[in-house]
Amino acid sequence: MTAQDTKLTANTTQRPRIYVASLSDYNAGRLLGRWIDADQSADAIHSEIAAMLEESKEEIAEEWAIHDYECFGELRLSEFDSIDLVAQAARLIVEHGKMFAGLLNHFGGLAGMDEAKQYMDEGYLGEFSSLADYAQELIDDLYSDLIRAIPEFIRYHIDYDGIAHDLELGGHIFTVVCNGMLHVFDAHI
Repeated sequence: MTAQDTKLTANTTQRPRIYVASLSDYNAGRLLGRWIDADQSADAIHSEIAAMLEESKEEIAEEWAIHDYECFGELRLSEFDSIDLVAQAARLIVEHGKMFAGLLNHFGGLAGMDEAKQYMDEGYLGEFSSLADYAQELIDDLYSDLIRAIPEFIRYHIDYDGIAHDLELGGHIFTVVCNGMLHVFDAHI
């Protein structure tokens, strides 16, 4: 493999893609399918599916299924997921990173698309290495003057882990883990 081939392979595998197969060919014992970039419009994906089906040697080749996918993070696709939702998910994963796939999973997969988009737009509080880090930033932002007035030896005893735990258990926030980082969301949007 040349350096150019490696570069092309690296670039194509970083975008969410689906492998769509002709079911008529599959049932006839032949493999006919195509990898399709999923972060394009649903119409463009449907056009690529139609072009793939036109290559079939079967008399009637109208049905297709998603047989594989990549770069969708934790999100699991099924054979007959809506191309509209797959395309939306792919574009939002490209825009926000694989964390958005975790957010979709939090809301039940593609069926939770509307909720996931709303929480991404209105409830995202940021990325943190721990929930205690989030709690410390929250307390420091809300009570900065008060915190500065407390002597350091007392500040040292503030239980940010406990505060974070209470925020999560109390249903005030929820988290999505991606690449070892916590993404925190306001649960009350």
